[in-house]
Amino acid sequence: MKILHLLYESDGDYFGIGGVGVRAYKIYERLCDRHDITLLCKKYPGAIDGVKKGLGHIHVGKETENFTLTLLSYACAARRYVFEKGEAYDVIVEEFSPAVPTFLNTFRKRPVLLQVQGYTGLQYLLKYNPFYSVPLYLLEKARPYFYKNYVFVSEATKKRFRIRRNSTVKIIPNGVDLVEVKKSDLKNRYILYLGRLDVHNKGLDILIEGFKKLVKNNNSVPNLVIAGDGRDRDRFYSLLKELPSVVSERIELAGWVEGEQKSFLLQNAELLVMPSRYESHPIVAMEAASSGIPIVASDIGELRFIGENRMG
Repeated sequence: MKILHLLYESDGDYFGIGGVGVRAYKIYERLCDRHDITLLCKKYPGAIDGVKKGLGHIHVGKETENFTLTLLSYACAARRYVFEKGEAYDVIVEEFSPAVPTFLNTFRKRPVLLQVQGYTGLQYLLKYNPFYSVPLYLLEKARPYFYKNYVFVSEATKKRFRIRRNSTVKIIPNGVDLVEVKKSDLKNRYILYLGRLDVHNKGLDILIEGFKKLVKNNNSVPNLVIAGDGRDRDRFYSLLKELPSVVSERIELAGWVEGEQKSFLLQNAELLVMPSRYESHPIVAMEAASSGIPIVASDIGELRFIGENRMG
């Protein structure tokens, strides 16, 4: 089968890669030996077309360091590519993002499957200025309704969208490989945050304020380790600079981690924190559970499976 996947974040992306991209690569590494898979990705500075990890990569759009312009140019170029060459594929998978308005529901020559990994809703209005947030909010509410085939990562996310009758809907949650837990003799355990540095979405301001109160009330609380990177790096670092030294010296920055370093951090943490204001079906929660550490998470619909499955 020839699969075309519109993936707006990809391996090596100048703007970073999150759960959407990680999910795609994890799934396709299991399928690429049996199917011909092409990722249609946004162009970014330094992007190179070709085969990577057994998957074809085609980058389209305008090469710029402006993230908004990159996404909009990608939406236009991706739509044009599908209408010109989409008939050569058996199925087309589109990652839904209000910031990438492709309107591929109007393409009829091949099945188009909309994959929805999260819902932001009114949080858009709190995160961005009205000029940007209102169109995003309206597009998120309206655009998915006009598709016929869907994949959602959780039932909680599915319930947030209007879907037409007689649509084909599948729930395919995220998953991780089972790992052998190898606890070290490390004496000083820590509280771990592992994920993208997005202050509003991931609730990093909530995390910092909460940790400050913990240190104030109990000086023996474990240190906080922040592992991750993202476009909010400078803003997040500014928040850290505003903290009293007695708090900031208890926060360690590990940067982006993967492989053995990531496994070590997970398996030797006291607990994982997920203070997100909105989420999808986070892979890091699965990784924490498979590593045998508890999770403290926000009380939002997409994260309630953590408590329901006694993961925290």
